[in-house]
Formats: sequence, C-alpha cells, structure tokens
Amino acid sequence: MTPRIKAINAYRPRLEQGNTVQKPELVRALSRSTGLVEGSIDMANKELRDHIIEFNRSGRAVKVEGLGTFSPSIDLDGTLSISFRPDPALNHGINLPGTFSGTIINRENIGKTSEELITKWNEEHPDELISIQD
Repeated sequence: MTPRIKAINAYRPRLEQGNTVQKPELVRALSRSTGLVEGSIDMANKELRDHIIEFNRSGRAVKVEGLGTFSPSIDLDGTLSISFRPDPALNHGINLPGTFSGTIINRENIGKTSEELITKWNEEHPDELISIQD
C-alpha cells in the first residue's frame, strides 16, 4: 500500500525555488535603493551579525523591528544555536495579493484537502491505491 504522504507530496502546491540571492547581489541592490556605498552596507551587516551573536551569548534575544527575533537555544547535548522567528511584516509582505511573481507548482491544488489529493492520486494511480481513512 502506498503511503498517504506520497500522494500529498506529489500534488500539494509548492514553490519552485529560484537561485539563492547571494550577499554581493543583495548588497548591490541595497546600495542602489539607499544610496549607501556597498562597503558601508557590508560593514553594517557584519556588525549586526556580530552583535546578535554577542547578545545571544549572554542569553538575550535580539529583536530587529521589521526583520525578526534572534533567540539563543540549546540542544540536549549542550550545542548552542540561534533560532530565528520572522517579524510578521515579512509574512504579510510576501502574502500581499497579486505580488508573488515566482512559480507555484500544482497551483490548481491550492485549497484542496489531503483527502482530495489522495482521491486524485487514486484516480491517476489505480495500481497504487491509498486508503483515505489511514
């Protein structure tokens, strides 16, 4: 019997990821939009990073308005890490109607339930049926 997750993963809407924007491209874009020189932007970015590390090392979270909160955390083995919780403005901004210009794979399945995706799978794969009740 085919697992439910196979059908859901096959048909769920997902985003096609483009190339990751690297630091030089981001710095150039920020420089053009702010009028600041690229070196100043790069230095400010490194200083922000270093200060987040220092505050987190002392057990303090750092909230950057409009960007998010960086909080220290620890694993069972004692490994420290930094958790990031994005500012709600980021999710609000990406969800403004009509502004997303990327590619959505399986766009036609937006809003469908997992049961509907399984039904679609069963119709298209009669030799690999999935039970909706599982």
